[in-house]
Amino acid sequence: MKNTLLYSTLLGLSTLILAPSARAQLLPQPWVSVGVQDSEPTFSVGVRGLGLGLELGLTDESAVGIDVMKFLSPPLIGTISGYVGVGLYNNPDSGQDFAYSAGVQILPDGNFFFGAGYHNLRGINGQIGFKLY
Repeated sequence: MKNTLLYSTLLGLSTLILAPSARAQLLPQPWVSVGVQDSEPTFSVGVRGLGLGLELGLTDESAVGIDVMKFLSPPLIGTISGYVGVGLYNNPDSGQDFAYSAGVQILPDGNFFFGAGYHNLRGINGQIGFKLY
């Protein structure tokens, strides 16, 4: 009985000590994105943290808007995060436009990460960002 209690305690403590740092979730991770929609360039800047993201985008028609994203990481694969998002863009010609997006970001070891996605107003885009930790 004492051995079982000792092993359980050691296992619990080792899990706490050896667990990866939550610092990666707390510090923001900014990125920039360049895309193409109807053969015209589009741009955005974004930041992610705590499983959520916020992106400020500019379309090829000079519409400016904000997207809110939710990042989802599959179990046991910590280097890949998929995301889905919704947004609202103000177009000077047509008023407000609803936006949606989806994509993936790859977070390898090191300070940089990369991504690719699709946005219904900004088209296909590539992303590069850096980790602040």
